[in-house]
Amino acid sequence: MRFEVIGPVRWVEVIASGPGVRVRPYLRKAYGPGRWRKLKGIATVRLANGALREVELHRYEAHGIGKRDLKIKRYLDRM
Repeated sequence: MRFEVIGPVRWVEVIASGPGVRVRPYLRKAYGPGRWRKLKGIATVRLANGALREVELHRYEAHGIGKRDLKIKRYLDRM
């Protein structure tokens, strides 16, 4: 499902780094070697149907490579 992040991602925290990132071999193969970390944060997104929702996002990032594989983990507002 496609979505667009509207505004800043708030309350960003690291939930895994180094060997704690389970998909590290995939990230290394797809994007290159780096110090990969998994982060989570809260943001408002616009879904494909146009609805605005408050969600928890998870993403991977590495220094020099940037943010990759952004995904919605759960919806925080009630629809």
